[in-house]
Amino acid sequence: VADRLPLWAEKFRQGGEAKTRRILEALTKYSRVFGSIVAIAVVTWILTVVWEPLGPEPEFIGNLLFVALILGGVLGIFGLFALAYRPLLRWSLRYKPVFLVAPCVLVLWGAVIWLGFDRVFAFVPATADRTGMGADRITQSDPWVWAHHAFPGLGREFMPALDEGSFLWMPTTMPHASMGEALAVLQYQDLAMASVPEVDTVAGKIGRAETALDPAPISMVETVINYKSEYKTDDAGRRINFQYDREAGDFVRDEDGELIPDRRGRPYRQWRDHIRSPDDIWDEIVAAARLPGTTSAPKLQPIETRLVMLQTGMRAPMGVKVRGPDLATIEGVLGDIERFLREVPQVSPATVNADRVVGKPYLELEIDREAIGRYGLNIVDVQGVIRAAIGGQMVSTTVEGRERYPVRVRYPRERRSDIEDLGEVLVTAADGSQVPLAEVVTISYERGPQMIRSEDTFLVSYVTFGGQRDMAEVDVVEAARDYLDHKVAAGELSVPPGVSWHFAGDYENQLRAAATLRVVLPIAMGIIFLILYFQFKTVATTLIVFSGIAIAWAGGFIALWFYGQSWFADFNVFGINMRDLFRIGPVNLSVAVWVGFLALFGIAVDNGVVVATYLRQLLRERRPDTPAGIREVAVEAGLRRLRPCLMTTATTILALLPVLTATGRGADIMLPMALPSVGGMFFVLLTLVAVPVLYSLAEEWKLRLNLNSEAGRQR
Repeated sequence: VADRLPLWAEKFRQGGEAKTRRILEALTKYSRVFGSIVAIAVVTWILTVVWEPLGPEPEFIGNLLFVALILGGVLGIFGLFALAYRPLLRWSLRYKPVFLVAPCVLVLWGAVIWLGFDRVFAFVPATADRTGMGADRITQSDPWVWAHHAFPGLGREFMPALDEGSFLWMPTTMPHASMGEALAVLQYQDLAMASVPEVDTVAGKIGRAETALDPAPISMVETVINYKSEYKTDDAGRRINFQYDREAGDFVRDEDGELIPDRRGRPYRQWRDHIRSPDDIWDEIVAAARLPGTTSAPKLQPIETRLVMLQTGMRAPMGVKVRGPDLATIEGVLGDIERFLREVPQVSPATVNADRVVGKPYLELEIDREAIGRYGLNIVDVQGVIRAAIGGQMVSTTVEGRERYPVRVRYPRERRSDIEDLGEVLVTAADGSQVPLAEVVTISYERGPQMIRSEDTFLVSYVTFGGQRDMAEVDVVEAARDYLDHKVAAGELSVPPGVSWHFAGDYENQLRAAATLRVVLPIAMGIIFLILYFQFKTVATTLIVFSGIAIAWAGGFIALWFYGQSWFADFNVFGINMRDLFRIGPVNLSVAVWVGFLALFGIAVDNGVVVATYLRQLLRERRPDTPAGIREVAVEAGLRRLRPCLMTTATTILALLPVLTATGRGADIMLPMALPSVGGMFFVLLTLVAVPVLYSLAEEWKLRLNLNSEAGRQR
């Protein structure tokens, strides 16, 4: 027994150490799980307070549940991918050609979304036509027609319009409208627009300053409309909470009827229930300001319009500049173009407005030289009477401190209001007799130009127009141009000699931006390729990692396509429609979208770099000599680098989700920039399988080449 005591003690000690080790391993495991739960809870709490995605109506609990649902959904997708990763990777390594079909189809889908089905597969009807089958049999078939409507290609524009918090209403009256009539129109429209509850202030003007930099005729109205923010805010733009009675379902007010600020209350919404966006406010303004005798106006904003006017001279983002030899010819062409533009489906008919070049009534006084000669008068005498009686003559200047005011004398209005009264103005003859002006002057009204514009030594005038809602500017301009060209070819639109036209506006900015992007994008891609090459030192590995950009590129376009579908995310959560929350609607290709793609390209290769670096390290250490060994190394490398890659991808997506729901100043630019990154990062998960598969394919091919060369040497 004494001899066995040390043996029992050793076994007891070993058993205690094993038990302690198991306890420590369990504590370590559960501490990691507990730490992850705490981190997720803290992030959820912070996002609920700061992000508040559903707005203030559902209060904190509703926003907390929604944020938890979003986080759980994203992390759940990544968790399911992690669970399925090992069998998926093994299957893909075994059936490489079958798996590689998926990335190729994905890239092809992205190209079809970007360019349109007709452009990508234009070779199919062309080939059918050359073989005698006939292109119409292809293009008029049901599958082709369905694909044509499902994938028409993305619209193009220069930049999304920024929400300035105000509108610029710029209609025109008839050129022959008097000053009094124009003022009456201005006052009526100001009162009508101010009656819209969402409108804060209205300030309209007609006429121009005494400067050549503001050539605005009396017929052009400019009204700046500031509308209220959706919720009451302080001077810094932060929403203010007010005391709210939950039992009564209304806000509490003081004796003066004012809201009572309360940090624990609710923000006060200043828009009516059916007003969901600034576009709805604009529709209310247009309906209220509609008045016979005035034209409508496209949706404009003050800063945006001033920039367009400085660049093009037009008061609309899109228009046609018509050049010609004389004003009458130009006006005839303007009328025809205006009539045909109203027929273009992509153009909003109410926004088409051609300048009324010739239509301003002018009072012409033609002096009869023979008649004034009979009375002993000369031209200067008669012109002096006309100038003093009708136009007025400055006789003195008043001085009031530093201010100077001219004193002008002329006939009272009742003596010069019409032609008959003007004809009774008396002119003193050489013998002192009084001669009525009608005896020596022929007085008449003649139509003439209200404004004369010129560019590059040519007389020019404009036809401005706007597109239908959710239509891209470039698509609208191209449709209008094609329609006018068709009318010219058909002989319905005649072009007099010396007349030419071209489209102008933001359309020209987009053309210049596209030319710049054709240079910037290849340079950025080339720099990324060189950086990867300096890391891996082989073109094959660099191309394998670089393939992640193609997958991310396709994913970005797929996200843009989903945003343009009417059925996408069309459901409610806590009574709030997800399409309204995430501002889902057609997103056109613009500079902002391409900037988002550039940011996506920079982060899309991260997963590939992480996996390829570790995979290359394991292959150098183990040097497998069989295809099965290479595949096992690929599986091990993928599993070891799975969690870091999923973590970086998930954090990127979660960080960009609040941008998709952002509102206010600058949100119109942030959404097109963030959307390609969010969609691309979801599809970048495919690179976690594609990179090991392609790397394994390259290594197996090298192994076969080596085995074949060794077999050749042995022979």
